[in-house]
Amino acid sequence: MVPLPSGTVLLSDRRTQRTWPVEVASYRLAAYSVTQAEYVRITGERPSSAPPRDRLPVEGVSWWDAVRFCNALSSFEGLPAAYRIGAESVEWDRSADGYRLPTEAEWEYACRAGTDGPRYGPLDEIAWHRGNSDELPHEVGGLRPNSWGLHDMLGNVWEWCWDVYDAEVYGTYRVLRGGGWFDERWSCRASVRRRSHPTLLLDDVGFRVARGAP
Repeated sequence: MVPLPSGTVLLSDRRTQRTWPVEVASYRLAAYSVTQAEYVRITGERPSSAPPRDRLPVEGVSWWDAVRFCNALSSFEGLPAAYRIGAESVEWDRSADGYRLPTEAEWEYACRAGTDGPRYGPLDEIAWHRGNSDELPHEVGGLRPNSWGLHDMLGNVWEWCWDVYDAEVYGTYRVLRGGGWFDERWSCRASVRRRSHPTLLLDDVGFRVARGAP
């Protein structure tokens, strides 16, 4: 887990042409997406459609799977659960110190690492995308991290965030960020937002975990 400082990030949405600033408190974010090995160690399951390789990012996991993993990892490490999970809803206990998904603002703030352009480095040096991935996911950490030491914030797999995308238009759909191994260069940018139903399983979608400040 990489400790990140507090700050401000400016979010934007291409569909609605809106921009909005968000204050981000200090927090911790995993340096890598959750891997197949980490997922199977905590859950006993290997849902990925890619061949079994420990350091490949886990994919084929829903948003619900991701929040359940966060609670299971917290339990494994003796930490209070961040989520109260019901049959049809999830509540975030912000006072709990357990693992959780990053908010959308936390995700983009971490991805940018103080930069203000579309990417934190030359795309082929930092991200696996359709142009260089051979249309396959790759092991985490194989490309250059951003200046805060976070790998694969762009490319490889899209990552679930905590936030609802647009409740009025899309209901319970949740935010995805980062672009994936099958995406064109345009999609692998710090500001690009994608949405998906929280129950869907997609072979280019994974997640990484966050915690509050130490």
